[in-house]
Amino acid sequence: MTYPPAKRALLSLALCFVATAALAALKPGADAPDFSIKAAQGGKDFTFSLQEALKKGPVVLYFYPKSFTSVCTEEAHEFAETMDQFASMNASVIGVSGDGIETQREFSTKECRDKFPVGADPQFNVIKAYDASFSLPIAGSVFANRISYVISPEGKILSAVSDSGATKHIESALETVKKWKAGQK
Repeated sequence: MTYPPAKRALLSLALCFVATAALAALKPGADAPDFSIKAAQGGKDFTFSLQEALKKGPVVLYFYPKSFTSVCTEEAHEFAETMDQFASMNASVIGVSGDGIETQREFSTKECRDKFPVGADPQFNVIKAYDASFSLPIAGSVFANRISYVISPEGKILSAVSDSGATKHIESALETVKKWKAGQK
């Protein structure tokens, strides 16, 4: 959905400052809902399967409101900068928003720097399964809340973070994956 410039600016500002409505609904120890989602990495489409990704190691699943808005872009940059650390621990990262695949193709290249995939969930199936949606009356739309999860290879939630900023998600995910990795020895 394309908004006129004035509404887009207001939406971007609102998404930057929106207060987190509640803590992430899925708590550590809970089963992570399985999913497959149309995704893009490096501008190329593919189907991301949680079940397949978990065969390689833990998965960092993060939800964000809207591609190309300020905090969402910052978060994508920070995840891209830490991908080598996640990869060294056999962890995968995927971001998910309600944007369509066309937007995600571009976002995966420009803002994710071809380092990790972003999933397109315009029907909010995965977003709702992880209780990560919120309404923004100003835009008359529903968006993904900024929530991140780390999921163990056994399909259990290891951590859940709900925060309107970007940095806490990356720091918490790295810490959780490091603890998980240390426990595997």
